[in-house]
Formats: sequence, C-alpha cells, structure tokens
Amino acid sequence: MRTILTTISALAATIAIALPALAQERLTVYTYESFTADWGPGPIVEKAFEAQCGCELEFIAVADGVALLNRIRLEGEASEADIVLGLDTNLTAEAKATGLFAPHGITVDTAVPGGWSDDTFLPFDWGYFAVVYDTEAIETPPASLAELVEGGAEPKIVIQDPRSSTPGLGLLLWVKAVYGDEAGAAWEKLSERVLTVTPGWSEAYGLFTNGEAPMVLSYTTSPAYHMIAEDTGRYRAASFEEGHYLQVEVAGMTRKGVDNPLARQFLEFMMTPAFQDAIPETNWMFPAGETSKPLNPAFESLVEPSRTLSFSPEEVARNRKAWVDEWLAVMSR
Repeated sequence: MRTILTTISALAATIAIALPALAQERLTVYTYESFTADWGPGPIVEKAFEAQCGCELEFIAVADGVALLNRIRLEGEASEADIVLGLDTNLTAEAKATGLFAPHGITVDTAVPGGWSDDTFLPFDWGYFAVVYDTEAIETPPASLAELVEGGAEPKIVIQDPRSSTPGLGLLLWVKAVYGDEAGAAWEKLSERVLTVTPGWSEAYGLFTNGEAPMVLSYTTSPAYHMIAEDTGRYRAASFEEGHYLQVEVAGMTRKGVDNPLARQFLEFMMTPAFQDAIPETNWMFPAGETSKPLNPAFESLVEPSRTLSFSPEEVARNRKAWVDEWLAVMSR
C-alpha cells in the first residue's frame, strides 16, 4: 500500500509540474472578424503558426478594431488575450495607457511609410483610407474630400462608426485633418449623403457590393480584390486632391502574454513571409514585412496618394472623445 501511495504521489507531482508547460501550448489572440473570416488571413496564419509552434492558436474576434480596445479595456487584468491584433496607430497611445500591454523587445525592418520605432506594438499591414465607388453607378467620382462633403445628398455612401471601427475612426480623422475647426460643419453637410453607418467594415462593404449604395469608405487597396479575385475593374478608389489618411494596423503582447513564450514567438512570426504572404490577397492591405514574392501587378495600378495625412497617436488620444462627440452630435440627429 505504501508503495502504491508513493507511486500516486510521484505521479501527482509530475502532473503538477507538467501543467504549467501544458498551459503554455495555447496562444489566445484577440482580433477583428474580417481577419478570422474564411476568406481572411486568419485561417492561413493559424495553420502556418501551429505548424511552426506545435501549439494551438485560438482567435477570439470582435466586430472591428476600436471594439478590440473597448473589450480589452473592459476586461482589464481578467482578459484571456495573450496578443491583441488589429488595433491601429490611432489607438496605440490609448492602448498603452491601459497598462495592459508589455514591450515586445523585437527589432524589425518594416515596409511601413516613415519607418517604425514603437517599443510596444508591431505593424502587420498598412494602407490608405479611400472612397471606393461602383463605376457602373458613378461615371465621375468626387475628386476631393471637399467635393464629397459639399457635393450634395447624392450619390449615397456607407460609412463606419468611429466608436467601434478603425475605418470609421479613420474617416473622422481624415475630415478633421482637412477641415480642422470646421469639421462639425463638414459632417453636417456630409450627413446628407450618408445612407447608413455600420458598426464595422464588413457590414459596410457588403452593403456596397450588394448595390445598396454606390460608394463606401474603404481602402485604396480594395479594388485589388476585385481585379484579382473577380477579374473586374468595376470597383475603383477615388483619388482625393487633399491626400489620403494612412492606417497602420498593429499587434501587441499583453502583460498576461509575457508569461506565455508563444506570444513573443507569434510577434516574431508575424514579421516573416509565413505571415506577411497572407496579407495582400486576404486582408487586401500592403504587407508591413518581407514577403517571399512580389505583389500581384494589380497593386501597382492602385491610387497613390499625393499626400499622406495622419495625426500622432498621442494627439488622437487627447482628442478622440471630443472629436467623436462632435461627429455624434451631427449624425445622431
């Protein structure tokens, strides 16, 4: 009996020692819904990373990028996330201020315009916001943001909510960058043209491609999807003379993730061709790191902004609430 008890005790001790190691074999990544969709990069990324790490990668998705910050802030220290993937540089200062993220300690070369020096977040893709239009419905698209804003109630456009969506926030900042203190008046005029405001990008783009509106807020890269996947040039991005607002999407490791070796491994993996190859033709953005082959020639035919517009993360953090309230005061009427 003593021998049996000793054996059981030894086995229990072995299991107890093994449990922490087993717990590290799962990586939990919070991201947005279009990333994890069947047609998004998520399935490719999951397969490639699991083959490399011999672990389980679990994606937990919310509607869009701003909703990611809202969720991580709400959950606080109780969050299950090891990695948060899908914030953008307009949110990084606020994300750091939560105290829930840790420095990554990784040195990388990136293809992001202007370079990269953030010690907490790493970029995984980038692009420019744009108004995408249906050439079968619109012969002459707006040539400027001013023309979009001040051109009357038709044709209609679908936009996203800046309280939940990074494209919606991008348009908010784009209008603010061009109109400054007159942004409220600009939203008053633009509201006449807005068909509806959706929580995220996927809903808005679906309404657009279903013919509910001939214009949608999206990206200069969106037409590449239609050219490559559908072999059509029907959908195009309008080039605006004031320039286009830049978006850089990022991922960061949480303080919880610091204790999981897979978190840092994933961030390093994210900057390699195994991850970056999936970005151009599933997330339909420009890759932030090295790819194993050149991009499809369709990407060379896209709108190239004459000017890059952006605010610093700190400036967005200081003003986002006031600027959203300004937008809401108009759009909720």
